[in-house]
Amino acid sequence: MAFRKRRYGRRKVCRFCADSTLKIDYKDPRTLRYFTTERGKIIPRRISGCCARHQRELTLAIKRARAIALLPFAASQ
Repeated sequence: MAFRKRRYGRRKVCRFCADSTLKIDYKDPRTLRYFTTERGKIIPRRISGCCARHQRELTLAIKRARAIALLPFAASQ
């Protein structure tokens, strides 16, 4: 029988829940850029460590910022 190694990492804490002064705003691309890859994709919740509620808010804010050209849809070639 093959045994697989299990990895137990430390559970990430949502930075928006931990610090109530941080706000998710589509007009602030500097904050939103932290949650996108170099290619312009939105980082998933399991990697970013955000809770479900804040991840939904982040996704909406990133999409709004893209629509008004504050964030790029894709990486520039």
